[in-house]
Amino acid sequence: MKKRPFTGRGTLANPVGRFAGEQRETFDDGWWQEEEPAPLTRLLIDSARTIINYNDSPDLPFDRSINPYRGCEHGCPYCFARPTHSYLDLSPGLDFESVILHKPGGPELLRRELSRPNYRVAPVALGINTDGWQPLEKRLQLTRRLLAVLAEFNHPVSIVTKSALIVRDLDLLAPMAAKGLVSVAISLSTLEGELARRMEPRAATPARRLQTMQKLAGAGVPVGVLVAPVIPHLNDHEVEKVLQAACEHGASWGAHVLLRLPHELKELFPAWLEENYPARAAAVLRQLREMRGGELYESAFGTRMGGQGIMAQLLARRVRAACTRLGMDDGEQWRLRSDLFRVPGRGEQQQLF
Repeated sequence: MKKRPFTGRGTLANPVGRFAGEQRETFDDGWWQEEEPAPLTRLLIDSARTIINYNDSPDLPFDRSINPYRGCEHGCPYCFARPTHSYLDLSPGLDFESVILHKPGGPELLRRELSRPNYRVAPVALGINTDGWQPLEKRLQLTRRLLAVLAEFNHPVSIVTKSALIVRDLDLLAPMAAKGLVSVAISLSTLEGELARRMEPRAATPARRLQTMQKLAGAGVPVGVLVAPVIPHLNDHEVEKVLQAACEHGASWGAHVLLRLPHELKELFPAWLEENYPARAAAVLRQLREMRGGELYESAFGTRMGGQGIMAQLLARRVRAACTRLGMDDGEQWRLRSDLFRVPGRGEQQQLF
């Protein structure tokens, strides 16, 4: 494992995934002193045959999602989606943020799926696992093309992003918002610039995210804030400040998610803590275990997002109290219209059954 992280990258290691047939470990014998260059981003094609993913999770407010990319250049060491790279025989470490798969045929797949006679419309979540407006999107414009298809079909969509690039697409978002078809959640974990730089090395700064909320709200796009992840002893003291700042910049609803460390993240994130905040590392992990039933992560529906125990309950009450005081809603992002959905050229509306 490297002693120092690469500039602009979030993790310190590139361990093999949990499905690999063999394990490897980097060993430094000290004779080669030249710094290893930071890995460049590699772009691969995801030849998926579908673009809409369906779920039946009882603790999610949506049953379908679209993820234009697999992997994310933002490089957040805490990202719960990192372990999904193991299914591709890639590492959830540096590979996750430097080997990105995209779906160039996604817009055509989406058009085909929405045009099926048996398709039943319901709000789709865009960018839930990995950010649809990550740095590569500026060049590829894949998410924009997917959004254009959703707009053409009058399909409701709820978005999560931590990127300021989303304002590029206000020409699509504003007309959709006027019809009640879209809402945006800006993920904002901290207002502290140094902490954000270390936790989210290639994401927009906190100030730019607040400006993004303001621009979206000013264009009539319903916007909220997702305080995620909340990490005990690292950013949990900021929850009320983040909600307050978001409200002042146009956010009309707020929510939070407790840090999630599934699979390989149980090793990757503690290593990041030891490198960046060694004096707090033990306290962070100890408190997290208290909020996760004695483990670093629990996957049970209903508690995986918010944790359990007294401290988790107190955190949830703090969020609710702050939102109530600020007049912020907790469910506005899913009150979207489905009755306007239509297949272009078909000549008749399809209703939600």
